[in-house]
Amino acid sequence: MRTIYLNAGRMAHFGSTGSVLDEQTYGPGKAIIVKNGLIEAIKSSEEVVSEWGLSTVRNNGFNKDVSVFDLEGQSIVPGLIDGHTHLIWAGDRSREVSWRREGKTYAEIASMGGGIQYTVRETRDATDDALVKLGYQRLRGALRSGTTHLEAKSGYGLDTASELRLLRLAEQLNGIDHLPTIDPTWMGAHDVPSGATATDYVESLLSEQLPAVVDQGIARSADVFCEPGWFTVEQSEDVLKASRNANLDLRMHVDEFVDGGGGDLAAALGVTTADHAYHTSMETRLRMDSAGVNAGFLPGTPYAMGDEWPDMDAIVEHDLRFTLASDFNPNCRTMSLPFMASLMVQRCGMHPLVALAAITVNAAKTTPHPSGASHGTIVEGGVANFNIVDGPNWEAVTLSPSDTPFSGTVLNGQYIAH
Repeated sequence: MRTIYLNAGRMAHFGSTGSVLDEQTYGPGKAIIVKNGLIEAIKSSEEVVSEWGLSTVRNNGFNKDVSVFDLEGQSIVPGLIDGHTHLIWAGDRSREVSWRREGKTYAEIASMGGGIQYTVRETRDATDDALVKLGYQRLRGALRSGTTHLEAKSGYGLDTASELRLLRLAEQLNGIDHLPTIDPTWMGAHDVPSGATATDYVESLLSEQLPAVVDQGIARSADVFCEPGWFTVEQSEDVLKASRNANLDLRMHVDEFVDGGGGDLAAALGVTTADHAYHTSMETRLRMDSAGVNAGFLPGTPYAMGDEWPDMDAIVEHDLRFTLASDFNPNCRTMSLPFMASLMVQRCGMHPLVALAAITVNAAKTTPHPSGASHGTIVEGGVANFNIVDGPNWEAVTLSPSDTPFSGTVLNGQYIAH
């Protein structure tokens, strides 16, 4: 059965026909025909109505094995893609909000029994059913905010059995209908477990954990927290090179608190994406871009942690490749990409089209769809993942930070009302 979406409004498609707002090909009045989860065709609504004999079919009606939705001029944007999440974890670290306001640093909070180690303990103690339920609820919330695909890291296990477990649970969620699809990442190098030295733990990552992850066959990528106080540049390089040799794609956390050399390593290795990057120098950013490295900015983190925003004007002016992502984690408990875009537009002066590209077409380049088909765009032959804006203008995506701007989402060809 085909599904036809008639009478679309303005469409920000990010296709290959020239302008991302090409009104001739993708302007108001177009219809999107979906078959087998892919976009089969984009034509004028008048042509489709005539071709399929739909003139008497009402909204959501059926005719000739066709399901029809009349969008009545609502704008369309691609399905949103979240390129950086910590999806599965248990425990509540809300108390750390008070500690931060009292002036305690991230490292000091960790030394007090908070931070990543607290989440590791709570996650290890949680049952599989409890973690799957948490992941399911979070994915449903992400979908309501328009996310159709996301990257999900392990990293709250910090031993081989626990890291394999988190990847397995993510894969279990990845097979559920009406949930965003998942791009799984192994992040055993998220922190050094209590009672271990960094040297010994890195050795266990290389000799035990990484081979087990590869044998499990779930993770597509590896990630390392390359930051003074966590993993040094040299330790990060060892883990990343070994992961690349094991045919894993490479991602990094870099320069979140200081310019610790993580961006330089990202450029030297040509990793897919180096995220946070708040304190990376412009000279290093340019080297990263020349090496094909995406800079993944996570606006929710400075928002939640009270840090300064990065200088996004300079990044846009230099035309550097970058994405925006949620960084969903115990300290940043939102998976709303429209909120991330709104922060950039309303607080950093970014053009809404630039922000939208950073959570769609740019993110697709770092976080591919499991089918191998294109996503993050609205093009013939691409995955039928797109959002129906509750209004005629796609700019509304940046104006609903506390609620979804979408009346519905088409996920792998299936319409889901919000």
